[in-house]
This record gives sequence, structure tokens and C-alpha cells, in this order.
Amino acid sequence: METRQQGYLDSEPLREADEDAASEINLNISTMTEEEREEIQQELLKLEEEISTLKQVLSSKERQHAELKQKLGVTSLNELKNNFSKGWHDMQTSTAYKKTSETLSTAGQKTSAAFSTLGTAITRKIGDMRNSPSFKSFEEKVETTVSTIKTKVGGPETGGSFEEVLSSAANASSQDTPTNNLTDNSEKAC
Repeated sequence: METRQQGYLDSEPLREADEDAASEINLNISTMTEEEREEIQQELLKLEEEISTLKQVLSSKERQHAELKQKLGVTSLNELKNNFSKGWHDMQTSTAYKKTSETLSTAGQKTSAAFSTLGTAITRKIGDMRNSPSFKSFEEKVETTVSTIKTKVGGPETGGSFEEVLSSAANASSQDTPTNNLTDNSEKAC
């Protein structure tokens, strides 16, 4: 006889051996004596009564359990909080959480160090750039331009900061009216 593994979703059709086994069970039921049948029914009734009794006992115990919790002031919300706290604690003490936490901490430290190094490098480059001949030349040109603007706007006797020069230039340009500019331009054209 061939043996094969039985499954819930057996896709193979019934074979002769399966049909033989099914017919043997039917034969056993039909060959059972009336006395055996009554004995099995009595046992079945006894089990059903025990199940019913156990259900009643369980129900009684659940009521007693609820009453005791009520006397202690334990509510569903408290239980939920306790379960959540316990679950959170269990998770924090787990190996996976510890490894992940350590990895993230290390990554944060390395990232912080990298940004610090980058900031230092940028500061150093800016310092180097300010000391370079190109920047000094640019700085001199800006100073010359500012001096020229100061001289043109306020004359050589006026000093002051760059902001003062800009504001005086703005004031001077706002005092020029559009009609004056038109008459000046028309005189130049002639």
C-alpha cells in the first residue's frame, strides 16, 4: 500500500486505497452493536455535561475576577497602561532595540563630527581666501570705489561709513526732480 502525506487541501483525486479506508469506517459503524452505540452516546452526553459545567465554572470565575479587580480599583484603562508600559520596557530591553539604538547613536556622533569638520574646513578656506592676493585686490577696489562715491556725493571733507554715504547718495538722487533731469538732458542735446 502506498503512503502519502494528507493535507487539508489535497488536490489529488481519491484513490482506491482511500475509498477502501472510507468503506472500512462505514463498515465499523454498521457492524457496531446496539450496546456499543449506547455506550458511546452515554459517553458523549457525559462530555457535554462536563463541558457545560466547566463553562458555568469559568463564567463564575470570570465574574469573581472582575469583582476583585473592581474592589482594587483596577480599570481597563489602567490595565492597558500597564500592558503598554510593560511592552515598552520589554522592547527597550530587547537586543534588537539596543543594537538599533547604539547604531543610531554612533551614526549621530559621526554625522556631528562630519559637520564639525566641514565647518572648520569652510572657516579655514574663508580665512585663506581673505588672505589671498585676489581678495585683497578686490577689497582695495571696493575701498577705492567707496572713496570715489564719498568724494562725488559729499565732497572730500565728508567722512563717514559706507551706509552714510549710500544714504546721502539716495537723498541726493531723490532731491533731483524728474523735471530738472529733463531740462538738463534737453540742454545737453542742444
